[in-house]
Amino acid sequence: MNCKRQRDDSDNTEKRKKRKKREEIAALSPLLEDEDVKRGVKEAWSQRAQYSHGGLELDCHPFPHCIIRNFIQSESFTENLQRELLDLNFHEKSNDLYKFNQSDDLKKRKEPHITGLSDGGTLDLFSTDGHFQPHSVVKSLVPSWNTLVLFEVSPVSFHQVAEVLSEDKCRLSLSGWFHGPSLERPRRHIEPPFPRSPHLPRDETLLLEWLNPLYLDVDYQSQVQQEFEDSSEIQLKNFLKEEKFKEVSEALRSTEVQWTKRGPPNRRCYEVASLESFPQCVNACWELLCSEAFFLLLSNFTGLRLHYLSPSDEDEEEEKDQEDEEEREATGSSGDTPSANKNNKEPSTPVCVGELRRWAHGGYTLLHDGDASRAEYALDLLLPLSCPDWQTEFGGFTSYVANEEDEELLTVYPEENSLALVYRDKETLKFVKHINHRSSTLPIGDPCRRAVYDFSFVYYE
Repeated sequence: MNCKRQRDDSDNTEKRKKRKKREEIAALSPLLEDEDVKRGVKEAWSQRAQYSHGGLELDCHPFPHCIIRNFIQSESFTENLQRELLDLNFHEKSNDLYKFNQSDDLKKRKEPHITGLSDGGTLDLFSTDGHFQPHSVVKSLVPSWNTLVLFEVSPVSFHQVAEVLSEDKCRLSLSGWFHGPSLERPRRHIEPPFPRSPHLPRDETLLLEWLNPLYLDVDYQSQVQQEFEDSSEIQLKNFLKEEKFKEVSEALRSTEVQWTKRGPPNRRCYEVASLESFPQCVNACWELLCSEAFFLLLSNFTGLRLHYLSPSDEDEEEEKDQEDEEEREATGSSGDTPSANKNNKEPSTPVCVGELRRWAHGGYTLLHDGDASRAEYALDLLLPLSCPDWQTEFGGFTSYVANEEDEELLTVYPEENSLALVYRDKETLKFVKHINHRSSTLPIGDPCRRAVYDFSFVYYE
């Protein structure tokens, strides 16, 4: 046993020697020890001015940030660090694009930094509007070897890491925060909601003109409702008549439709069509989705009360109360009826709000801090158009998640002329996954054919 202990001690000593041999001191650039440089940076930072000296650059546009090249003095140290990092097990996040990498948490976080160790996506810095919301990318920093970037987390320090486009390169970096006193946060900007509208007075003629006759069959509508009530979602394929679908799809690619980018980037990035610029057939399709007849059809599909003619749970209760009252009158019993004790509640008017959207590379929507508090019971409608070759790996699908949970409840993929209906409660949130550069592999030609178009409506009882 003594011999074994001596051998173990000898092995441990040898390991310590090897470890010491491998250890290197991570000495920083001598530039950072220069008193004149430190004084110059401090002065410029406090005055929101520019400053540069050697491999150090300080800029205050769009917010103060500092770039330090050759941050670590030893080249061999950074190379060994890279090798060590690449030996780690990295786990891909597939449910990550619904929170924006904006100012992070202002509470105690002060100096986020990114050390670029290989070529990859740029660090994009955003300008802000009068509401302290990100507006557009005004500066992009290309990652470079052994370069440190730091900036103060503030109400305007909105930033993102751009998508890595190269298939054979990766963006390997270290990031973190130095914590300090909390900063005062400005009052949160609340976006005004889109105005909601009741149905348009259009009759069933529109349905006969536009819809696949299968969905006008009463027995089939009952079958759809049964399936919807079981799962709270359904997809109705070949929803529009083929000739109408083709007509609208072609019209959406015409130059007369005016598209406007919707932001801000910490909430969404896609284009929306101006209602005034709709071609005639597109306008007719819009009116279809807003029509009284369509509200009634949706009621038949879902069992929701989106039309006064559709039955509801309240109607069944009233019928039962009426039967009970008639029974009491027949037996001569007295007393207050349940219905007499109920408040006379005026039924709400069903309303809707909609958009015609265009999605291309870089498009997305995100969950936001205030979404959960404003969530309502609602019926979502999606009608994708003109996306025959769209693939799952491109992104652009709608994900439904439970509040405070990471697991997806439902994923709706773009499938042209397939009407998706999803009922969500106050605990269900949704976002559209970022459309990545793989979507650019679609057939070369008209760029509009690389886009997904969809009607997106929300209906409220």
